[in-house]
Amino acid sequence: MAGAQRSDKQTACHVSEKEKDEALIVRIKNGDYSAFEELVRKYQARVYSHGLKFLNSKEDAEDILQETFLQVHKSLDKFRGEAAFSTWLLKIATNNCLMRLRKRKKMIAVSIDKPIEFNGSKLTREIVDWSKNPSLQYSNDEIRMVLDNTIAKLPEDKRAVLILKDVEGYSNIEISQMMGMTVAAVKSRLHRARIFVRDELSVYFEGALEHTKTGSVK
Repeated sequence: MAGAQRSDKQTACHVSEKEKDEALIVRIKNGDYSAFEELVRKYQARVYSHGLKFLNSKEDAEDILQETFLQVHKSLDKFRGEAAFSTWLLKIATNNCLMRLRKRKKMIAVSIDKPIEFNGSKLTREIVDWSKNPSLQYSNDEIRMVLDNTIAKLPEDKRAVLILKDVEGYSNIEISQMMGMTVAAVKSRLHRARIFVRDELSVYFEGALEHTKTGSVK
């Protein structure tokens, strides 16, 4: 019963926010610029954080923030309310982030579909569980750096899906709406992205462990 009551409260809260956004949008369409400023204040931190996670640059994140709300102001007439405004907004921000990534020309296309073969045989991947090894003590900053570098190697579509799902916490349906792809495609890209990140981290920490063992020998 308590769980049902919490669910009802969460639903009511969600509907309330949706209604507030819709009311703001109506005011904006009627020429009330103060309503647009209110909408910006409500979502600017979220859009900025979104851009920062994608691009790892405060300057780029600020550019994405400005570009996104400029597009929102120009395209608000196209918003029909089929999805939540926040979903539509983050879809625009995501597209701007992807365009910025392409301009950088630093994305590394990594094939994670090709099976591992050795001497004509397929090898099963062995994943090292570094979290259970007490000899490895990594700071949060180092782990974050390794994760950022690993995610940066992913192809754009898989990187976007991974960030939206595992960092931003969006559902597969919401991601499919943002990315313009099917839910099945989202699941496929997410699965491959997670495998790649897991394997890259395993290689990194396994190498660090070997280095620690070697360095400890006198």
